[in-house]
Amino acid sequence: MTNRAARLLAAASVLAMAAAGVAHAQDSTVLEEIVVTAQKREQQSLDVPLSLTAYGDERLNELGVQDFADLSDFTPGFLVQDQSPNNPGFVMRGITSDSTDPFSEARVSVFQDGVSISKAQGSYVELFDLERVEVAKGPQSTLFGRGALIGGVNIIQKKANPAAVDGYVTVEGGDYGYRMGEAALNLPITDAAAIRFSGRVRQRDGYVENALGGEDFQSVDTIAGRIAFNLNPTDAFNFDFIVNYQEDHPAGTAFKSGGYSPTDPATAQVLASRDPWDPAALVAPASFQNGMDLGVDRKVWSVTGLAAFELSDTLTLNSITAARRFDSEEVYDPDGLGLPILTGLNDAIGEQFSQEFRLNFDNGGRMRGFVGAGVFHEDGRARLPIQFDERLALATVTGQLNGAAARTGLPATTPAPMALLTNPAFTSQLLTGLVAAQSGNRLILTPTQALALANNLRADHVEEVTNLSELTSYDVFGDVTFDVTDRFELSAGLRYTRDEKTTGFGSRVVGGRSVLGGVLGAAGLAGSGTAQGMAQAQALIGGLSLPIVQQLPSTALPLFGLTFQPTAGNGGVVEQDLEYDGFTWRVVGRYALSDDANLYASYARGRRPEVLAVAGPAAPEGAPRFAEVEAETVDSYEIGAKTAIGGRVRLDGAVYYYDYDNFQTIEQQGTLFVTTNAGKAKAYGFEGQAEISAAPGLTLHGTYAYSHARFDGGAYDGNSFRLSPDHQVSLSANWEFGLAGGVFAFNPSYSWQSETFFDDSNDLPGFQQPPRVFVADNIQDEVQEGYGLLNLRASWTPDAYPLTLEAFVTNVTDETYIIDAGNTGDSLGLPTFIAGAPRMWGLGVTYRFQ
Repeated sequence: MTNRAARLLAAASVLAMAAAGVAHAQDSTVLEEIVVTAQKREQQSLDVPLSLTAYGDERLNELGVQDFADLSDFTPGFLVQDQSPNNPGFVMRGITSDSTDPFSEARVSVFQDGVSISKAQGSYVELFDLERVEVAKGPQSTLFGRGALIGGVNIIQKKANPAAVDGYVTVEGGDYGYRMGEAALNLPITDAAAIRFSGRVRQRDGYVENALGGEDFQSVDTIAGRIAFNLNPTDAFNFDFIVNYQEDHPAGTAFKSGGYSPTDPATAQVLASRDPWDPAALVAPASFQNGMDLGVDRKVWSVTGLAAFELSDTLTLNSITAARRFDSEEVYDPDGLGLPILTGLNDAIGEQFSQEFRLNFDNGGRMRGFVGAGVFHEDGRARLPIQFDERLALATVTGQLNGAAARTGLPATTPAPMALLTNPAFTSQLLTGLVAAQSGNRLILTPTQALALANNLRADHVEEVTNLSELTSYDVFGDVTFDVTDRFELSAGLRYTRDEKTTGFGSRVVGGRSVLGGVLGAAGLAGSGTAQGMAQAQALIGGLSLPIVQQLPSTALPLFGLTFQPTAGNGGVVEQDLEYDGFTWRVVGRYALSDDANLYASYARGRRPEVLAVAGPAAPEGAPRFAEVEAETVDSYEIGAKTAIGGRVRLDGAVYYYDYDNFQTIEQQGTLFVTTNAGKAKAYGFEGQAEISAAPGLTLHGTYAYSHARFDGGAYDGNSFRLSPDHQVSLSANWEFGLAGGVFAFNPSYSWQSETFFDDSNDLPGFQQPPRVFVADNIQDEVQEGYGLLNLRASWTPDAYPLTLEAFVTNVTDETYIIDAGNTGDSLGLPTFIAGAPRMWGLGVTYRFQ
């Protein structure tokens, strides 16, 4: 059976079950309605007038959801790119939030019990021992906070409960060395106090083989723990204190070159095909950062205090106090080859503190809502060293990685061995050709000059950027709902935010200047065609040719960088302040057609604050270039409907239209990623969800999202937003029936998405030309065509014991697909591709007690 046939069969099977379920609806059981708090009060999800997907703990377990990527498969309009726990991408209705620099603002807010955890390096947390997860689409700054430009994800963890002892233990194992242990224990201390312990250890070997030996890539190695304490001395006071901790130590991300085969760097022997899912030859040279290996070392901890005081029958004061810190290091090989052309590190630290007070009011009459105020403080630092072997970089930018100039006879897709690429005789030829081409044949190196320069090229040239950010944000907000009639309610919310931010930038060269960067600078001067330019070029070539080139002071010879230039004093950090404020709001009307059917319409303004984008100096030891990128705003219009039919069918759908001004996008400048203003953009779409209790023990679920998100003017006019498929579909079923003295449950699920681009440029050749990049890319191949994933889960629970045995298979048809493409290597003409997970299976056992 082909993969396509298997996918169609899976979809047809689930649809057939849906049709059968509708036909026999009179025998159905009643669906359980989940209670949510998206509007800061408890409500049935049916009565919440916004596009909302909420899953409780039981449903998350049925679907096998362990992380955000799993969750996004079953949430319309929501997609998560999971290439590394250090660098996830959250996408909602076409908008991506994945920037790792400390001064950028998240577009999609991620919350943990009402506390923002939206910074990329700290946002990806394990989903275990949860009460529920709520995903709200559309601008939600009134409800979710300043960063919810286009939506928010709220993780509600299970709290300690004084009522009874309960808990569970789960153990799982499977192929690819998969093993997972998870447990929770709730212990009452008194009638008014309790403590809850929970944790998870999850490990899995990588699914992209390391062709050079060592740990395979795209592995999982996580430990997470939580302690929750509850104090509830009276009906009028409740306090929860929660401590979370998580560590991640997976092997390196499988950035695999799409243009060159993985080879043994010493012999040039081809080790595998260029397909992303086949073995990768990646390496961090021993000289990089004192011998750091490829992979992630991330630690995240947080403490949260949640207090609720019932001041009267109509007023409740809520307080959320939180502190959080992440420390994250990720070493990566962005060229995607066994040759040590380029090696990078993202070393980031983030600390935050927040305090929010919210006063909820509800007199039991026509009006209810809340007002509040909060402060959020964040300090962030990122150190980004990147190491080049200048000899290999020279071969790359001259198109000679296969040693064609030496007539090796190797295919264009096979890199030559290190011995040739680092041979001064070979590199001197490349330097001669490069200088002539870059100067328009105005500067021709002599053989002596070329050989001297070749001997001075550095094997371990390092350039390092330091980004700093300090933010203090103040918020005042309110939201009120008024019952105009018994059936029609009107809600309105407003948030005022003032931000005070300091952004810092510094760059330096480590251990000496870039000889290759200096040569390129000299060629550029000569290419100006002036006598002064030629004289300066000759002087630079003379200095760069000296054996003592790295001992010369910067007053005699500039401290050249290759991909960016150093700031004053070779690394001095320059800071700039930015203060800004703004309003966001929403207006929503809901009309109850009946107790089980609602229509709603909304208008909302979302806002992503101003950003100080920073680029490196234009010349060695110059000043960094700060540019204020205007606040991105979106006007959102949405109409939706929700209904429950006889307690056995739940349907909801929404259509929306977004109009963006000053759309902020990321542009690659060398190896740096800089925020720029792409102008206007528009998006419109539809989202729908269905849940059907088709027969006793059989429940069917389906979601569909259509998103037409495009730029509307500017350089990217007509391009699709990155990581934004036009179509997403998910189908799943939960079928339970008696078997062998117990209950057997079968849970098939299928998710599909259409074509996806990984950059706002859509990898069009016109955006992949110098000087935007070092090496032109004339092929549009950084795209994933539509694909679907079929998962199966089955379990059996005996009637006599609280024990569940489970078996599961993910990606049953072994679909091959990519989760990212392009990346840092793209600027060197070395776009890389990251494979998605193949078919995997496992077995598990869970024991629950109370």
